[in-house]
Amino acid sequence: MTAVLADAEPQARRRTGRPGGADRFFRLALLGAGLLVLTIMVVVGGFLLKNGSQALGHAGLSFLTTQAWQPDSGNFGIAAVLVGTLLIAGTALCVAFPLALGVALYISEYAPPRPKRVLISLVDLMAAVPSVVYGLFGAVFLQWNLLDVPRWLSVHLGWFPLFTVDGYDANDPLSSQTVFASSTFFAGLVVGMMVMPITCSVMRESFSQAPPGEREGAYALGATRWGMIRSVVLPYGRGGMIGGTMLGLGRALGETIAVYMIIAPVFTIQPHVLQSGANSVSALIAQQWGAASPFGLSALMAAGLALFALTLVVNFGASAIIARSRSGQGSEA
Repeated sequence: MTAVLADAEPQARRRTGRPGGADRFFRLALLGAGLLVLTIMVVVGGFLLKNGSQALGHAGLSFLTTQAWQPDSGNFGIAAVLVGTLLIAGTALCVAFPLALGVALYISEYAPPRPKRVLISLVDLMAAVPSVVYGLFGAVFLQWNLLDVPRWLSVHLGWFPLFTVDGYDANDPLSSQTVFASSTFFAGLVVGMMVMPITCSVMRESFSQAPPGEREGAYALGATRWGMIRSVVLPYGRGGMIGGTMLGLGRALGETIAVYMIIAPVFTIQPHVLQSGANSVSALIAQQWGAASPFGLSALMAAGLALFALTLVVNFGASAIIARSRSGQGSEA
């Protein structure tokens, strides 16, 4: 009898009754919500493609390689603004990721209950602050009171191409520091402050869901609190860290008003992040929209289409990375 039971293959349990009306309605509602999201994305992409086709047909592949933006004369492209967009977003992530990681770990692992609730509320409140407020803070206060930071980076790390600043001599006491204002550095700093709360919230939720049994097992094996975090919490929250970072990157790529208020727009590839002069696709659209001709509007639509495609690529790439590093798969405890 025992041998017969051992050889028997387990069978899947079957549902004895059909789902009720509430279950069918909920399933259809979820299906409709998913299809609605896909439909909106397709409509947005189709709208941008339709309205930008005239400019794309005129420019061809040079649209991706031309730095100037003079659509009425036929000389236009997004090479400069696309590079600027990536530099600003990269700078923002360099600011936001360590801040978000540190705050998320402190809230989930170290903070006492009452301060923890206050910190969670403050972080969520930061995410609700309008972009224009961050832009005002950066344009009026931040970049004029932190000029010593990019100057110090330029003096001590100027050998690195990204930190090189043309036209500034550290040995000349009369050399103006305004060359550091309205730069990619300050735009990225402000955008990093904006995306940090979203990234932090995703990381915090992921860290707080680490299994208590594995936490206790790490302590039982003699691990310190940091050892438990390193061997249990961080591996378990890897997917949340990647997802939160990519979510912040998606917002940083499309941020408009704060970047528009800080940068001094240029239409050449300007790789020096500490030097005045930068641009982004979204800021370009905000700058040119009001005075653009019909053909100029088509060119701006084409630029928006490129930003839309870039955002989709980033998010699909993030989904693929998260799928390969699901939370908890690397836990060692």
